[in-house]
Amino acid sequence: MARIDPNKLALEERVVQINRVAKVVKGGRRFSFSAIVVVGDGNGHVGAGLGKAGEVPEAIRKGVEDAKKNLIKIPMVGTTIPHEVRQVFSASRIMLKPASQGTGVIAGGAVRAVVEAAGIRDILAKTHGSTNPVNVTRATIEALRSLHSAEELGRRRGIRLVSRIAGQPTVESTATAEATNGR
Repeated sequence: MARIDPNKLALEERVVQINRVAKVVKGGRRFSFSAIVVVGDGNGHVGAGLGKAGEVPEAIRKGVEDAKKNLIKIPMVGTTIPHEVRQVFSASRIMLKPASQGTGVIAGGAVRAVVEAAGIRDILAKTHGSTNPVNVTRATIEALRSLHSAEELGRRRGIRLVSRIAGQPTVESTATAEATNGR
């Protein structure tokens, strides 16, 4: 998959969590900070990154740079995702489910930050297992990466597919010419 150029997008950044880490050394404690940051354009592009540094602003800056390197494009049906998806990352398990228009983002903390940055306005989400924001954010990104649009699946299978979600506009795939011409 081709890399997405972050300079062509109007990205907004959102800090999900800042964690202070203490390392005990001979002279006392040394503090450092890690920040998990989500960037998105609100139009189907989103990325997450982790930055670590001695000061909070530097950790956030590094997190934003990392997030811009890991941008993904999400297929959407109206204001939601095309199908239900479940993903496991480390001890965190997440389930994302499409919702009808007007439902809103029914999700907590880290999942909410990721889906709102992506521009998804109607979705149901549930986390199981560990609620560690780093793992939940990564599980959400992996779940969104595994989504497929009806058009993409129709092209791959060579048939015409229709994506129907209650309360969302119907999206038809434009299958290849060979598939529609009697193949």
